[in-house]
Amino acid sequence: MTQRMGSSAAFLSAGGYHHHIGLNTWESRGSSSPLPGTTGLYHVAFLYATRRSLAEALRRVLGAGLHLEGAADHGVSQALYMRDPDGNGIELYWDRPKSAWPRSADGSLLMDTRRLDLDALLAALEGAEDEQEGA
Repeated sequence: MTQRMGSSAAFLSAGGYHHHIGLNTWESRGSSSPLPGTTGLYHVAFLYATRRSLAEALRRVLGAGLHLEGAADHGVSQALYMRDPDGNGIELYWDRPKSAWPRSADGSLLMDTRRLDLDALLAALEGAEDEQEGA
């Protein structure tokens, strides 16, 4: 386990990655189980190798007139959220280099959720910088 958020979430990984699997009760606590024949998947996430490539995806999403449901800076990554036509959650994200991941004084990972500045992300298309994934 890489991080735990009280009794509401746990993030699991292998090989030092921030998380491969996120388990949470944020929208299900107190709810009944999914009905037979329905799904229980919260969302699927697609990793972009560079911040610039995530910015290009954002430009395409906005240009196509698709609804962006949210945009977050998690400290370890920057993410865009939307829904497919069936209502399934879609996340497009870029990982900051591992060396830039926020850590506490004891070295444990400090993931967060802050508002992502979309204008600053789109500005990455104009700059020469292209931060690489820090695998």
